[in-house]
Amino acid sequence: QVQFVESGGGLVQPGGSLRLSCVASGMIFSFANMAWYRQAPEKQREVVARITIGGDTVYADSVKGRFTISRDNNKNAVYLQMSSLKPEDTAAYYCNTVPVPSEPWGQGTQVTVSS
Repeated sequence: QVQFVESGGGLVQPGGSLRLSCVASGMIFSFANMAWYRQAPEKQREVVARITIGGDTVYADSVKGRFTISRDNNKNAVYLQMSSLKPEDTAAYYCNTVPVPSEPWGQGTQVTVSS
């Protein structure tokens, strides 16, 4: 069974930075296109960044230039470096496969941007 374990979230002031990590298991990670999703209260889950098996990246307009996704196939890990954080980035962040997410989802990691 696939498993995702996210970490690295926390409370940060506007303009601050965080680095999220996700370790995947139960899958052939190097063959998977991966993404970071987020879900804010009362909003639908959205893809904020994705990375292909070849390392190509795509970002949502709302995070372009501020977030960087990367992967380490040797560690079955995907990362999200977030900088210049804004209050509207507050959400639970999840990693998963893309375009079709795998089940079950991980527990996510909460990011709260507030002064």
